[in-house]
Amino acid sequence: MSARKIWITDTTLRDGDHAMSHKYEVEQVRRIAQALDDAGVPVIEVSHGDGLGGSSMQYGFSVEEEEKYLRAAAEVIKRGRMAFLLLPGIGTRKDLERAAKIGAKVARIATHCTEADISEQHIKMAKDLGLDVHTFLMMSHMTSPEELAGQAKLMESYGADCIYVVDSAGAQLVDQARQRVRALRHALEPKTEVGFHAHNNLGLAVGNSLVAIEEGATRIDGSTCGLGAGAGNTQTEALVAVLDRMGIDTGIDLFKIMDVAEEVVYPIMRQRHVPRIDRGSLTIGYAGVYSTFLLFAQRAAEKFGVEARDILVELGKRKMVGGQEDMIIDVAVELANQAKSKPARAEARA
Repeated sequence: MSARKIWITDTTLRDGDHAMSHKYEVEQVRRIAQALDDAGVPVIEVSHGDGLGGSSMQYGFSVEEEEKYLRAAAEVIKRGRMAFLLLPGIGTRKDLERAAKIGAKVARIATHCTEADISEQHIKMAKDLGLDVHTFLMMSHMTSPEELAGQAKLMESYGADCIYVVDSAGAQLVDQARQRVRALRHALEPKTEVGFHAHNNLGLAVGNSLVAIEEGATRIDGSTCGLGAGAGNTQTEALVAVLDRMGIDTGIDLFKIMDVAEEVVYPIMRQRHVPRIDRGSLTIGYAGVYSTFLLFAQRAAEKFGVEARDILVELGKRKMVGGQEDMIIDVAVELANQAKSKPARAEARA
């Protein structure tokens, strides 16, 4: 593996918002953003877990107004650049313009892996505002490497500067991650960067990120303490340590990012949720289910008296994706009704 610069985007304040049940306080966002910036993190992502405009009944309400989070982070990020996520259909042009005005420098536009065509106007808007545009092809395990590359070419044609292979379910095995990054790197122009965003549901986040780098990815996502949906993301401090051992430059101070994780982020996590590979998150990776479904499934399981694992497996069978969170309740109700009917059927047979 050649020694070259790898740019890490830390998603503690975006993907971590899912694990925090959207309960970040403004001062917590300020402290984390400042600590990440002091450690040398080049790109720091800040928004609701489902992107700009995501605070809603469907996805979960934030405790503060979105603009307050963005302003708090923008005020303290001096060395790096602030980024945000936007999903077409959730975030709007006004959200995009407001984030840019506040000080964001990187727009991350995300679509399902087969729906790149809905990103055109959002990518072009972001470029017109002078932003770097990094795009996400989410749930990328659900399509072939060749089809994924075709979707990436569309995003490139709209003006995307970097296109990410996103393992939203943490479901990709090492060869699957390798094939998808390789397909994008071969299909795209040399000037277009390739990125990789992992979840750790099968325990492969760091390993898959290294494979992505081997295949030409230059931008990798991480999260301090792995704070993110499901079993969490690639652990930023662990990734930095591994890359440092390999002689790969990230520009991040290893000991400082360790301290950010241990002294700033972990104490906040303990108030809400510490991601781990438990039976629920492991099931997400195994069944190929969107990582953000975990906490929703656990709440529905408790409410309707069924197993979260059974809900997640059924969602996987139905190939549910982000934006279909309402189906979690439907599946829980169906499973509860099936469980109630079993004794009745048994009695009838007797």
